[in-house]
Amino acid sequence: MSLRYRHLLTIGLLAVLFSAAGQQQATVSQYMFNGMAINPAYAGSHGALSASMLTRFQNVGLPGAPNTQTLSIHSPLVNQRIALGLMVINDKIGVIGQTGVTGVYAYKLPMNNQATLSFGLQAGISTYRAAYASLDIYQADPLFAQDVRQARPNFGAGIYYSKPMWYLGLSMPHMLNNVFQRSNTYATVYQNIPVLLTGGYVYKLNRLLKIKPNFLFKVVDNRAIELDLNANLLFDEVVWLGVSYKFNNAVNILLEMQVTDQFRVGYSYSITTGPIQKAESGSHELLLQYRFKFNMKGVVTPRYF
Repeated sequence: MSLRYRHLLTIGLLAVLFSAAGQQQATVSQYMFNGMAINPAYAGSHGALSASMLTRFQNVGLPGAPNTQTLSIHSPLVNQRIALGLMVINDKIGVIGQTGVTGVYAYKLPMNNQATLSFGLQAGISTYRAAYASLDIYQADPLFAQDVRQARPNFGAGIYYSKPMWYLGLSMPHMLNNVFQRSNTYATVYQNIPVLLTGGYVYKLNRLLKIKPNFLFKVVDNRAIELDLNANLLFDEVVWLGVSYKFNNAVNILLEMQVTDQFRVGYSYSITTGPIQKAESGSHELLLQYRFKFNMKGVVTPRYF
């Protein structure tokens, strides 16, 4: 790939970023195993202190391709009705990066038949960075003459209804429309307000096999921009093998392993289905999750989400 082509491709990625209002909600393939990343009401659903670390390298091989790192910690309090959580997210694409810290609060209402209805709120702040001055521009443009740095507050909310074998969640992880005005002419950065609907169900096929279909439906500005359909097959409560199809975007292959009752490892590989496929070699995502137990009783029943 020529140097000129690399520069043009980088600028193209940035142009897509501007028109799409930024990568405000980082893309992850393993959302069905890491629910707090998309819904604050999920906090405390593991029944114990839980920590998850995820790293994603997207569109590997493209100059300036996105990469994301997240850390989430959440736990119910003593009475199990209230849960608290903390998320740290670092997201980068090209010369643009964001680092955010978010606190999470959830309140749970026990329902009949082992059901739980949870309400969640989150609040945080992120730092937006754009190193425009480092770009190699062929023709001078005042829009890219200096770097940008901005602090962005954020609020979010969600509802999460769950039973031992199925769940349904609705969330708005970004509720503030942050706008940055570069000059009287350019408003280069703003954030839309996405609405996410998620759900999943566990079907028992036999003594050793279970299958769990999941979906994620994302709407921005009343337009459906993302639909992800997924199915995971569980072998003997230990190994998950799954596949997802993100419409008009990618196919994901997932492998999850419950190493111990407390420790889970997950990996996904994404194959882009659009024209960009010829210029990149897929996306890789690694998830590490640990659920703490403070006594021998601990969490004794399997948890599927």
